[in-house]
Amino acid sequence: MNTKSIVAGLLAGLTLFLLGWLIYGILLADLFSDMGGTATGVAKTDEEMMSSIHWLVIGQMALGLLLSYIFAKWASISTFSGGAKAGAVIGAFVAIGWDFTMLGTSNVTSLSSTLLDVVLMIIQMALAGAVAGWWLGRGDA
Repeated sequence: MNTKSIVAGLLAGLTLFLLGWLIYGILLADLFSDMGGTATGVAKTDEEMMSSIHWLVIGQMALGLLLSYIFAKWASISTFSGGAKAGAVIGAFVAIGWDFTMLGTSNVTSLSSTLLDVVLMIIQMALAGAVAGWWLGRGDA
């Protein structure tokens, strides 16, 4: 990966991190709590989350770099709209694969929260993909 791809991936990862904080940590925190939240034994408390936030950052950065790598190396995506579309598709498959695996193998038992998480991940990955696509296209026009 070249510097442009790495920066695109890190920007996409930062986008994912900030959107996750906004969506899961603020806007829908009570909804997810009501849908099972920490009672399922899966989610961490706020205090536990803060003590291990570095793992969350690493995970979000890895997803951002995945988008950037795919866009730059395989798909030649270098526009905001192209990144958004590809990010949404990749997000759908990643979320469906991960969330339904968790539904089948963990204490997550709520199909409705699983489906909501898939939709939210599609939105987040679309926006992160848009950022990565935009950055990769800078200077190409």
